[in-house]
Amino acid sequence: MNDTRTLAGDEVVEQVSALVEGVFGRLKPLLAAAESVLADAPAAAALHRIRPQVTEALGGLIIGAGFVSAPHVLADSEFGFEWWTAGSPPAQLFISLDPASENFLDYTRQSWFTVPRDTGRRHINGPYVDYLCTDEYTLTFTIPVFRSGAFAGVVGADVYVREFERAVRPRLRALGRGAALLNAQGRVIVSNSVRQPTGSLVREADVPAWWSAGAEPGPGLRRCGDSPIVLVTGA
Repeated sequence: MNDTRTLAGDEVVEQVSALVEGVFGRLKPLLAAAESVLADAPAAAALHRIRPQVTEALGGLIIGAGFVSAPHVLADSEFGFEWWTAGSPPAQLFISLDPASENFLDYTRQSWFTVPRDTGRRHINGPYVDYLCTDEYTLTFTIPVFRSGAFAGVVGADVYVREFERAVRPRLRALGRGAALLNAQGRVIVSNSVRQPTGSLVREADVPAWWSAGAEPGPGLRRCGDSPIVLVTGA
């Protein structure tokens, strides 16, 4: 007799891995375009050259995408921000890049920026409520951009948690009670229980410690591919 719970768990892990790789895959042309533009030590206005790749990345799960520069990478500006949100037509997002302004957003303190900067690896941040854009629970996918071997910023994409949930909900429900997808801090991205809403912390499993120990598959804990997302069952 087949263990349908194990099979269903495999399907969740495979689906989440495929969704994650799909989002990062949509960012590859944008990454290449950003690296090409930055190779010329451009002025901030040159970022318009990556707009076709930004807008092409939009659609499906991706509701926002763009490039965010590291400080002093651009020839005439300390900061650089080229971000667009999905719509008909897409809309550009503007933020204050003036440190003297009371509305200044220091994105260099945000983990979607700092983790790729410090690790040199792609990252998924969230779930968090995106008060800047949508006031909705969001996952932000980012990939570091390099120029001459030095960190030069990130390209990224925003995904609504509700759309991510819609995609994985059927298979997650098939696992029965107590199944959830968590981030590396143990916070719920999606679960199949009203007792574990998005953003809540699962304490029954010490996910941070498990992650620090190497994230090897264990009782009720499985990493979803190469992403910082874990499937927990029985919590």
